[in-house]
Amino acid sequence: MDLLNNRSSVSEFVLVGLSTSQETQILFFAIFFLVYVAIIVGNLLIVISVIVDNHLHSPMYFFLANLSFFDLCLSSAATPKVISDFLRKHKTISWWGCMTQMFFMHFFGGGEMSLLIAMAVDRYVAICKPLHYKTIMSHRVLTGFLLLSWVIGLIHTTSQMVFTVGLPFCGPNVLDSFFCDLPLVIKLACTETYILELLVIVNSGLLSLLCFILLLISYVVMLVTIWKHSSSASSKALSTLSAHITVVTLFFGPAIFIYAFPFNGYSVDKFLSMFYSIITPLLNPIIYTLRNQEMKAAIKRLSKHHIGAGLTH
Repeated sequence: MDLLNNRSSVSEFVLVGLSTSQETQILFFAIFFLVYVAIIVGNLLIVISVIVDNHLHSPMYFFLANLSFFDLCLSSAATPKVISDFLRKHKTISWWGCMTQMFFMHFFGGGEMSLLIAMAVDRYVAICKPLHYKTIMSHRVLTGFLLLSWVIGLIHTTSQMVFTVGLPFCGPNVLDSFFCDLPLVIKLACTETYILELLVIVNSGLLSLLCFILLLISYVVMLVTIWKHSSSASSKALSTLSAHITVVTLFFGPAIFIYAFPFNGYSVDKFLSMFYSIITPLLNPIIYTLRNQEMKAAIKRLSKHHIGAGLTH
């Protein structure tokens, strides 16, 4: 069956959403709207601070700014549609809209996963090989890591979506979610999807699990190194490392549960999906700004500069 026939059979998907109560939906609209505004403001603050503040022109903050950009894009792939749907009685998304949403969610999700690994490499070099840090983490290496994140994100999403787009959807079109989630969409196809289900489990679930285990091992090595060299610098490194570990756990935890065991009913959970796509992009800037004195100082300098500029005008 060709792509046009697929589309003529099912032209849109119906989203069940989070609640059928109108009062609850209005409450969710207010909460999600405020959360999304906070995501935009928080992550943009980090990106702008790193760009304009000379104190933050280092590899760690280069990665942090790009992580914030990925968070911004990841949440924007689905959240605006989710927010607008709270004001609609009938929640639907077009076939193309659904495919586009899944493409970009996995694109930026895969890119962020790669970027978190690059950030772990940066911290490993800084803590375990401090004398060679500037030599190893050169501008060329940083650019290479960033480009690799974009490429891996593209490969990650394309390898799944190229098969999903070709699936025949000729019957049920109701998704028990508030956005298009790949495992749920695959289940609606009117053909055998066992091979594609395995691909999703390997590509998203097991890959996330493997990366998470490797990251935890690297962080244990770094923590042992810090423990052996007790000093004020080690205290600062420990604070930065704890922020990294928290962010990695918040990102990979829900992703592993959603995609490593995605086709059992209990594991495709709305709360985990919401946490992964909306809450994590909100928490990342909060964690990094609260645990990082340099970032807090940079944001204060940025706000003072703009307040001062406003007063002069």
